[in-house]
Amino acid sequence: MTSRPAVTPTALVVGGGVSGLLSARELVRAGYEVTLVEAGDSLGGCVAPRTVALPGGSEITLDAGAESFAVRTPAVRDLVEELGLVEAVVAPHPGGSWLYLPPSGPGQDHRAVPAPRLGILGIPGDLDAPEVAEALGADALDRARRDLAPVSAADATAGTRSRPAPPSLDTWRRAVEEGTPVTVGAVVRDRMGEGVLQTLVAPVVAGVHSADPDTLDLRTVAPGLLEALVAEGSLARAVAARRAAAPPGAVVASLRGGMHTLTAALAEDVLRSGARVLTGTRAVTLERGSRSARGHRWTVELIAGAGGTEAVTVDRVVVATDGPRAWDLLAPVSGGALSVADRPQEGSGVALVTLVVDAPGLDVNPRGTGLLVSPAVSSDVVGAKALTHVSAKWDWARQELGDHHHVLRLSYGRVTDAPDSAAPGYHTPEEDLRARALADATALTGVDVAAGLVDSFVVRWKSSLPAATTDHRTRVESVRTWLEDEPGLDAVGAWLAGTGLAAIVADARRRIVP
Repeated sequence: MTSRPAVTPTALVVGGGVSGLLSARELVRAGYEVTLVEAGDSLGGCVAPRTVALPGGSEITLDAGAESFAVRTPAVRDLVEELGLVEAVVAPHPGGSWLYLPPSGPGQDHRAVPAPRLGILGIPGDLDAPEVAEALGADALDRARRDLAPVSAADATAGTRSRPAPPSLDTWRRAVEEGTPVTVGAVVRDRMGEGVLQTLVAPVVAGVHSADPDTLDLRTVAPGLLEALVAEGSLARAVAARRAAAPPGAVVASLRGGMHTLTAALAEDVLRSGARVLTGTRAVTLERGSRSARGHRWTVELIAGAGGTEAVTVDRVVVATDGPRAWDLLAPVSGGALSVADRPQEGSGVALVTLVVDAPGLDVNPRGTGLLVSPAVSSDVVGAKALTHVSAKWDWARQELGDHHHVLRLSYGRVTDAPDSAAPGYHTPEEDLRARALADATALTGVDVAAGLVDSFVVRWKSSLPAATTDHRTRVESVRTWLEDEPGLDAVGAWLAGTGLAAIVADARRRIVP
């Protein structure tokens, strides 16, 4: 009796960003026949390249989106090694970042100060560091030091106006035990006070996560920090402990030539593996089909850019789009588990302006590797939420640019911006953004860069940053719970995993190959 040949399982991946490409790669390696569809005309998502002109007819290719990855976990580093790029890994220049803050008193100017060198989300791990004292001032620093005081039964009841009691850990101990939602703002305000929250933390949360610390979920953006707070008895000591447990050196790394080289290598690997890749193709509906030995089969209707349709039936579907698009595909087959009311919001979007300038004054890196702007700074003064001095941060960029040429990247748009806000952002016309970026770069660096503009470009990302709020975390948990009971159906991406390549890569691998 002859045995029937094994049937190769099939899979469809919807979305060609990092999470989609990685999912396709893992599925091929697991033995699936894979089709990947991407609605846009290129692969890589927010990790994309842009090429700009330089004097003399040369050019440089820069990152249009993500420009580094966190090294606190080995997730991205492992992928880099698998793709043969380990020799291209580079660390940033140790100059560190700065903060741009409102005046500290009447009649004073806005100020640029170094950010805490030992910190997480701007939360300082060393309250004796001179840059922390410079940024906070005496009163706010004195309040922050209460975080370090041991709490005894007597302390809890002996607070006076002149000597307030140290903050109790009871609230955070219960939160750890019960798993209740906790925001960054609530923890920092309780442990270190409003001064640390507004001066040190808010600029980082706004610049990196485009969010408000009072809605940002602590567990999502700083895993393990709440538990460390309870264990160490101090938020500062918890930050120091978490940083000490991380790999030595810089907290981020990149690749020589830019992070877009990672997605290019990943896409090439997927294509070389034999996966079918269709760009300009959207998945519009998802239907549950008949059961098979592997669970349900799934049928996805595809529409190509030219308007042609195709129905693809597979054993496994991985939805690797942004949150709103994923919800639109998944909700109709969820039996009410995913409601229209819970659909992730589109978000206000962000705009990134990259300037290439001839500015000898920037040769000394006057603001380290860049600045994060306090939300308390009026958009009339500085509209950007952050500036990255790319050629100060990455030596490879400075070497390619040559003498006195620099790359500055400014980001615009916050989740907290009102719909009718006049602050520059996603919807601001390109010429207005460019002019504003030149003015902001001059204000932030203290160097007049407008006269030396060589080239520039603007990119806009509508759904690049998921809202990592406590409500969003609850929504993510409900999606994950429902998917666990749907064999052959998965969802990955930043809206589920959190921001940053390290989170996205680690999550995709856990989901696709558990």
